[in-house]
Amino acid sequence: MDFPHPPAEAIEGLRLLTAADPDLAGILPAAGPLPWRVRPAGFTGLLQAIVGQQISNAAAAAIWRRLQAVPGALDPVQLLQFDPSVLQGAGLSRPKVAHAFSLAEAFASGHLATEALAAMDDEAAIARICTVRGMGRWSAEVYLLFALGRLDVFPGGDLALAASVTDIKRLNARPKPKPLAALAEQWQPWRGLAARLLWHHWRFLTGRPAMDDLPLV
Repeated sequence: MDFPHPPAEAIEGLRLLTAADPDLAGILPAAGPLPWRVRPAGFTGLLQAIVGQQISNAAAAAIWRRLQAVPGALDPVQLLQFDPSVLQGAGLSRPKVAHAFSLAEAFASGHLATEALAAMDDEAAIARICTVRGMGRWSAEVYLLFALGRLDVFPGGDLALAASVTDIKRLNARPKPKPLAALAEQWQPWRGLAARLLWHHWRFLTGRPAMDDLPLV
């Protein structure tokens, strides 16, 4: 799969970040160039985050393919007219079906708006997204990273990031979310770039594809 090139600000950020941290600097020579993964902004990007919650990337990609094939599923107003069985047929669990309807209602009512979220600072956007049922901090942070291109957002609750940090920093145990977020403070103002590097490192070590590496259409 072809990925867009990182924007100029990210390229400069990666240079500064890897110059300051030798452990991060070793990732690209071993794993290769960093793929610049992006997701669509707005309802579609947040719905994709719901699909990916607490399941493997391969399973999430399979469900997302089926969901994309349902006419109107990526439009919040149209999705609200669906019978829940339609989304269940695509592979969404009952809780995720409820969360998808809550997200669609938030966009249809204007409680969430693509442009408004993009105009907010990181914490304000995360807080607004988290007001929607089923949208936790991890989902909001992933959206900011990959749909809005934010460069200083670090999902401290992500298990793969914890595993990757444990490996490159040679820790005795995987850090819990709060200690991991505290550890990531050393990478400000490029914590989002550090997260991308760490995911890249973990995919290289494990051979596991990211959801965005798998064909979605």
